[in-house]
Amino acid sequence: MAGIGLVLNPRAKQHMADPTLGERLTRLLGDAGAVRAPNSFDELVEVAQDFRRLGIELVAVAGGDGTNHITISGVVAAYHGAKLPYFALLRGGTMNTIANSFGVPRRTPEALLARYKKVYLRRAVAPMRFVEPNVLKVGDHYGFIFGTGAIYHFIAEYNRREERSAAWAAQVLGSAIVTSAFGSGTAAAVSQRWEGSVRFSDGSAFPELDYFTVGASTCGQIGLGFKPFYRSGERPGHFHMLGIHCGAMGVVRALPKIMAGTTIGGDRTYDKLTDAAVLVPTRGVIPYTLDGDVYNHRGPLGVSGGPQIRIVIP
Repeated sequence: MAGIGLVLNPRAKQHMADPTLGERLTRLLGDAGAVRAPNSFDELVEVAQDFRRLGIELVAVAGGDGTNHITISGVVAAYHGAKLPYFALLRGGTMNTIANSFGVPRRTPEALLARYKKVYLRRAVAPMRFVEPNVLKVGDHYGFIFGTGAIYHFIAEYNRREERSAAWAAQVLGSAIVTSAFGSGTAAAVSQRWEGSVRFSDGSAFPELDYFTVGASTCGQIGLGFKPFYRSGERPGHFHMLGIHCGAMGVVRALPKIMAGTTIGGDRTYDKLTDAAVLVPTRGVIPYTLDGDVYNHRGPLGVSGGPQIRIVIP
């Protein structure tokens, strides 16, 4: 059967706040596809394999940024280099940064699924409109926004609270800015630095230093209006990698440039458009975030350009 494959994440914010949402989305989809609610990554890979056997053409993800990247990772693993299905992002999370970056309308998951179903059923007379970004491959996962240092520690501080929201994210950021002059409180927690180097396939490198943050992205914004990866999407198969070596106050002073999507500049900023990089820690484990999920990796960590995926804009 061709159709829409709906992936539900019962632990996503919208589902936790509204336990009947999954049932309503299932009824709304009706006989236009299949619904699955995997409880682990291994189950998700099995779901993606099932979707492939069924000929599913559009995978709709009812979760937020983390659910998106886990679903994409499972689909890429299951398809083994074959042409991937289209993706529909239903904005079921807290921040929905990826959906915002690529222009998915700000609607409820139900309203979005209704629109996706309509454009899918009409695809023979009106082709589906989509964007085609690359994803990053980090370890065994695929996503859009990678970061260590302050990017990682901001997410860790944000995740410290069980009830998370955009307002809470803004509060964490505001507290970090206010306390940055004193190097205490939230600023001290968020601005823990990462020590190491970043090596590229052309022989160049970001030198071994203690970085405020090292990050990479294939989408324009990383949430709360910030656009540090201003070269993302510039070249297919490539991503923008950024290393910032200045202190917290230097970053605070650069916030207008970061929000405007322009280069921070200065001799304490390193950036490069690349298709592959290896982070080499000075010691121990690299703590990092990928689309809001947090991981720890021991030893050098590879980051490379992954496949292009098609995100439908309803």
